[in-house]
Amino acid sequence: MMTPTLLIADDEKATRDGLRAALEEEFEVFTASNVAEALSVLKAEQIDLLLTDLRMGGDSGMDLLEKAMALPHPPVSIMMTAYGSVDTAVEAMRRGAWHFVTKPLNLDEVEMLLKRALRGRKLEVENRQLREQISDSSGLERLAGKSPAIQKVSDIVRQVAPTRATVLIEGESGTGKEVVAHAIHRLSGRPPEKLVIVHCAALSPQILESELFGHEKGSFTGANQRRIGRFEQADGGTLFLDEIGEIDASIQVKLLRALSERTIERVGSNTPIKVDVRVVAATNKNLGAMVARGDFREDLFFRLNVVRIQMPPLRDRVEDIVLLAGVFLKEFAEENGRPIKPLSDLALRHLRSYPWPGNVRELRTAIEHGVVMSNDPVIDLHHLPSSLLGDVPVLAAPVTAPTEGKITLAAPRELNLHALETSAIRAALAEAGGNRTRAAEILGISRRTLQRKLKEEED
Repeated sequence: MMTPTLLIADDEKATRDGLRAALEEEFEVFTASNVAEALSVLKAEQIDLLLTDLRMGGDSGMDLLEKAMALPHPPVSIMMTAYGSVDTAVEAMRRGAWHFVTKPLNLDEVEMLLKRALRGRKLEVENRQLREQISDSSGLERLAGKSPAIQKVSDIVRQVAPTRATVLIEGESGTGKEVVAHAIHRLSGRPPEKLVIVHCAALSPQILESELFGHEKGSFTGANQRRIGRFEQADGGTLFLDEIGEIDASIQVKLLRALSERTIERVGSNTPIKVDVRVVAATNKNLGAMVARGDFREDLFFRLNVVRIQMPPLRDRVEDIVLLAGVFLKEFAEENGRPIKPLSDLALRHLRSYPWPGNVRELRTAIEHGVVMSNDPVIDLHHLPSSLLGDVPVLAAPVTAPTEGKITLAAPRELNLHALETSAIRAALAEAGGNRTRAAEILGISRRTLQRKLKEEED
């Protein structure tokens, strides 16, 4: 079990050193002399407990407390001060403090409070995880779809999740690789909170090495404190390495050892550390082709590719588009306080015919855009992002004769896509004097598309 982390923020060195000496056997202790240093530690490390002074020179512990509470994973915070009062205690609690102690400190009392706070945090996390498990037992609900391709993915996830096998998830960007990683962890039986995610492409080789394996104090310039790496943080759980194809050759060697021997070494240390970590990796690249080119280690590829899951692009699971759109409509209507509106038939037809280069992520964004932009009873084609419309003419009514080089609209006789397209094409050809290239420009489509549509009319 990992040692809980504690950050002590106090401008008095004697207080910091005394508390560190008293508590370092029970906690992994970090220190800071001001708010800026404390925030730097909070952003760099996963801190479980914060013990902060109320006044640190010109800085206020209340400000630190408020900023700490705004973090994605805020620490349990205890305020300490020599200026104790009921009003101060109430204000500290209002801003998120768990408790309040006055100086001079009773070290036994402080240690007892920290342990109680830690037990309270653990209980809170367990309750939240239980609620999540009840509402979403597997995580596969987010892999919405009835297509054979996505059902195959779900079947593999259920089969492999309870094992220790390393999993490689391949697929285009936006196909849901991270969703699959979450589902594998959720079904693995490992602690729910023990899913640690690293986006490999976002970090330089040196930073990635420290991020994955940790470092010792003084191991390189700027290493002012020991850092626990992601492998250690994921001990007993799952480490998800996204965009694994982007890692540097030097990191590939250390990763291979971690997978082969289940041990890691922090940067600046020769001491091996045993870890029980299940690795799930994802990439939008063809690792086999990278191996053939010499851009990726073959032995590491074989270690990662124990079980391979190929995520299908959305264009290959057209039958799932309407179902996914319905899921996103509900999600974004609730998120934005809007009523759940249906998609028009015209919008649905376009969603089914669009090639979706950005896959499920692009569909999700398109539906969110439609929910936000529609003030009508339905979400229609013109409510969707313009990037989706391409060469589809979006008109409100059939077209009559042009006026001053523009296509004008008349009252519709029949409101359907075929009639609108036919009217628009005829009006554009009339405006262009029969010149198909010019007519295509007026319509905002390619000449090839115009020719295809004219041929469809003739047929």
